[in-house]
Amino acid sequence: MPYDTIIIGAGLSGFAAGIRLAHFEKSVCILERHYTIGGLNSFYRLRNRNHDVGLHAVTNYAAPGSKTGPLSKLLRQLRLSWDDFALCPQIESSVRFPDRLLRFNNDLEFFRHQVHSQFPSQKDGFERLLSMIEEHNELHLTGETASAREILQSVLTDPVLIDMLFCPLMFYGSPTRNDMDFSQFVIMFKAIFEQGFGRPFKGIRPLMKTLVNRFRKLGGELKLRSGVQKILTRGKRTVGVMLDSGEVLEANNVLSSAGSLETLQLCDQEVPATDPAMAPGEISFIETIYSLDRLPAELEHEQTVVFFNDADRFHYQPPDDACDVRSGIICSPNNFVYPEDHVEEGRIRITALANPGFWSDLPEPDYLPQKEDWGNQILSAALKHMPDFRPHILDTDIFTPRTITRFTGHINGAVYGSPHKVRDGHTHLDNLFLCGTDQGFVGIVGALLSGITIANLHLLKP
Repeated sequence: MPYDTIIIGAGLSGFAAGIRLAHFEKSVCILERHYTIGGLNSFYRLRNRNHDVGLHAVTNYAAPGSKTGPLSKLLRQLRLSWDDFALCPQIESSVRFPDRLLRFNNDLEFFRHQVHSQFPSQKDGFERLLSMIEEHNELHLTGETASAREILQSVLTDPVLIDMLFCPLMFYGSPTRNDMDFSQFVIMFKAIFEQGFGRPFKGIRPLMKTLVNRFRKLGGELKLRSGVQKILTRGKRTVGVMLDSGEVLEANNVLSSAGSLETLQLCDQEVPATDPAMAPGEISFIETIYSLDRLPAELEHEQTVVFFNDADRFHYQPPDDACDVRSGIICSPNNFVYPEDHVEEGRIRITALANPGFWSDLPEPDYLPQKEDWGNQILSAALKHMPDFRPHILDTDIFTPRTITRFTGHINGAVYGSPHKVRDGHTHLDNLFLCGTDQGFVGIVGALLSGITIANLHLLKP
């Protein structure tokens, strides 16, 4: 008997969809090419240390027991408890530009006051923007795309404020050069400035294991080391998949979290190159994870996330060089409000935009030296915005676009996928759907909501 649904990719969106379907007694199988789960939000162990992949912070923070907001919604849909996330709120984060500083926490009123005080001439325009954000239906799955930059320029006249608003939102969710779709802007604005950051106090690993256990308890199947070689089709429908091993699995529906281009390339029917869904993503990053012999707060660094930019304007695009050291992210996973008995090794994560082509084309003998060199250049840029922690480094690990492609299959190591999003999850086949990054909801909460949304919309219909 065929499965009701095969899901490609054991990431957050795949598990959310799988759990939702299994709740309704659908037969579901999740396929994952690699030996571990998580996709863009995975974890690994290196030199006796546990590391999170992707997780800087969970956006859309909500206090336990909240009845509204995206996090509350997904907990209800997946029948999870607040304790399954065990989120601890951030201390405080900031956006730092030359001679300008905007601080924010999980209180929109605090951020509103920051904007008013730092940009008094923009107060009325910013209030108009807040009204536009409140009135916009960012979750409408068939809405037209619109340039967020054009909309912001219609109400704000200071380009520095516009850049400072874009900086964290783009770093944490835009696949588009120097712009965002306005719906995506609204999603990210609410996620970061209105609801704010939290972090599972033990990282992403326990959350992922909770999702796996819930999925399996409901009867779902998970197959690791089971990459999909081909999506099999008959006419306008998929009939199943062929694995890398040659094994064929039949299904009434296939749901892919692999990305739109990556999914369409698996189909045994050729899709025209002019199809917008065939556009590859190009925004990727290099990140260094530093393990320290003390907590960042002991070095007088108490910011949770710092988004910095040292240029006159903020440039969000693949750099011409290997990396763009003019801007970046400093994340301190220790700087959340944890329980008093929480013990964790000191960590700093520093991220910058990277050129996918440079890193993918490097000859193997040059790869490690280039990683070390550019890691040091990015560190030097970050140290303008935080205390020098170099004497306290115990261990270092660096990943590049090449690493991201290797472990996720995302072409160009494109963390946020294609600039063309398929909000309703449809493809050229009647029963092949997309969830995850290229459906358009990003971040941990967004990925979970993506899986839930597409499962509800297409796979749980009467």
